Amino acid sequence: MNKFLMIFGLFGLCFGATNASAVSAGTVSAANAASNSRSVSMYTPSTDGARGNQGLANAYKANQRNTYYMVTQPDVDTACREKIFACLSDYCGDVTVVPGQRSSKCQYATESELYNYTLLCLQKDNSVLLPQYNTNTRTSPGGMNTAARLCPAYVQQELMAYLSMANMADKLSKSNSDLCIQRRQELEAAMACHSIALAYGNETSSMLNTQLTDYCGAGVPGGSAEMVSRFANAGNVGASIWGWAEKIVSLNLNEKGADWQAAVDAVLAGYTNRMNLACGDNLQLNTAAHATGASEPTALQTVAALAVGTAFPTVAAPVENPYETQSVFMEVQSRSELWNYDTAYQVVQAGLTNNALTQNAFLTSAQMDDMQTAYKRGTKVFVIRDSARCYTIPVAQLSQMETSMVAQSFANCISK
Repeated sequence: MNKFLMIFGLFGLCFGATNASAVSAGTVSAANAASNSRSVSMYTPSTDGARGNQGLANAYKANQRNTYYMVTQPDVDTACREKIFACLSDYCGDVTVVPGQRSSKCQYATESELYNYTLLCLQKDNSVLLPQYNTNTRTSPGGMNTAARLCPAYVQQELMAYLSMANMADKLSKSNSDLCIQRRQELEAAMACHSIALAYGNETSSMLNTQLTDYCGAGVPGGSAEMVSRFANAGNVGASIWGWAEKIVSLNLNEKGADWQAAVDAVLAGYTNRMNLACGDNLQLNTAAHATGASEPTALQTVAALAVGTAFPTVAAPVENPYETQSVFMEVQSRSELWNYDTAYQVVQAGLTNNALTQNAFLTSAQMDDMQTAYKRGTKVFVIRDSARCYTIPVAQLSQMETSMVAQSFANCISK
């Protein structure tokens, strides 16, 4: 019996030691769990299967590669711009500011002509557009990564940029050309002639010719004998038989017509237009509305009345304009596009008739107020512009000379 108790006691001690060691082992692993988890977590696999900092290294490598291609390799827009510019340069010549260097083939070419040629040029270009993405072009020459497939969408945008550069180069070339400098000197002489002709218009012909020769004759830069003749003869009433008869009857061969000031303005407007065409400028001549002559009977009417015994009816005296320096025309800038002449005409009429505070999509309140004030003071023509067009809208009866002057000053505007 004692032996059995001893055996069971030994078994109990064995089992107790086993449990104690189990408890102590569990206690030690729990204490070291945090440190073990911290050390092991550095080596857990990442989402892409890499271990440790390999994922960060791969991301850094990809970023460096993308940055390299972004800096050293062109994108689609840049590559297509080079292709399209090469096509236009082969067809027209490079855009340059040196006179005579541009090809005459594109000097008067239309936008549709250049557009169609660029499309034909790109259609034949099956070369690789972006070399870093040329995997799909190794097996076939007509893959997706070609100029023929990717660049037609950029033709319109790059064509407008090319035309803009060509236009600016053409203007700069014109401004520096010998013809432009000559026309500028000619206009300076014509402006001197204009002031002299208005100042000495009522003097004798010899006096007027002498003054004009001194200020804009052949010895003055830009002046010429033809210019002196144009300003000296501007406004002569010899255009009709009645004008000559009136000169003979009054024995005043130096007499000018009623609109001789407007005729002098028209001559100057012609020289202004010549300079604009030569230099590519848009200089506008701002002339004043000159008063007409008196309503007294002319010498021819007086002689005819004495011959037949009947007096000619006199014309009502025109109302004197207290604003002698009021311009014949006024330029107005529209806030919206004016696609045709009828729309421009309605906008001008609305600006003159509506209250200045009325809402208008084309004109501001200040513009409408200025237009109405100018109309009351004698302005006869309104030149209204949008971003690409201009229209001349007459609002009063123009004389022949005023019509000629406006037509020459705004030769590029649409009239009706």
